[in-house]
Amino acid sequence: MSEQREVGAGVGASRCPIVAVIPAHNEERFIGSVVLQSRQYADAVIVVDDGSEDATAEIAEAAGATVMQHAQNLGKGVALNTGFAAARLLYPDVVIVLDADGQHAAEQIPLLAKPILEGRADMVVGSRFMTGNGSVPVVRALGLRGMTLLSNLGSGVPLSDSQTGFRAFSRGALDQITFTAKGFSVESEMQFLAQQLGLRTAEVPISCAYADRPKRNVIGQGLEVLNGVLRLIGQHRPLLFFGVPGATALIFGLWWGVRVVDIYRRSGALAVGYALIAVLSCILGSVALSTGIILHSLRGLLLQLLGSKKG
Repeated sequence: MSEQREVGAGVGASRCPIVAVIPAHNEERFIGSVVLQSRQYADAVIVVDDGSEDATAEIAEAAGATVMQHAQNLGKGVALNTGFAAARLLYPDVVIVLDADGQHAAEQIPLLAKPILEGRADMVVGSRFMTGNGSVPVVRALGLRGMTLLSNLGSGVPLSDSQTGFRAFSRGALDQITFTAKGFSVESEMQFLAQQLGLRTAEVPISCAYADRPKRNVIGQGLEVLNGVLRLIGQHRPLLFFGVPGATALIFGLWWGVRVVDIYRRSGALAVGYALIAVLSCILGSVALSTGIILHSLRGLLLQLLGSKKG
């Protein structure tokens, strides 16, 4: 069990209408300025120091943030859970999430908060692509577009930028959301949770600055997100995850079987290799399709039971 401790001012002393939550890991270079800028637009700033090995926590505290510390690096999803738990004690109307590396412009916090304060949304996503790619590097933009397409198809919640870390949440959303993703697939999980919980979503255009080269390997991070998105699809949309490939394999097997029959009718010889392919495809397709249907039914039943318990 990892140690978690709080540094600086106490959380929950008074109500704060707008609270900024900033997950951070080894961000001593930028965290001070990010906190100072965020404090101009938020009533409270909570920094979750996720096992940093530098002075991130000390600088954030000196800049005026409430700092929650993890003794070791647990991942962005866990850091957000910690930050959200601390934010709930302040009874905010809006919680703003932004990155600690200076990518996001704190002066755009009111832009993200506006749809929630006006009662039009429960989750607001700051999109880098609503007005084009902007300053996003080409390679990164291509990867982000691909992840967004996959997340949109899997979750059923269409966004133009599924991987942005600049977001806003209503009090109602804050009370319902708990993340299971530990790493950077947490942004995609937000889409799946929005669909599951019936949260209203909105997007607003944002600017984004890339002051440094990525600290993490872009390909490795992309594969981590891809793995997380596929896991989310399997958990939240099992009929899509298993059913589509299963139905495809079953149709292919049946079509291939028709070819085997046609070959036998014309030549009188059984194409054993083709026949085995047809049978194997039909078996695998039927198993996958049945699995998708069963898991889909079980998930629906489980959600119904959980809903009745809450009611």
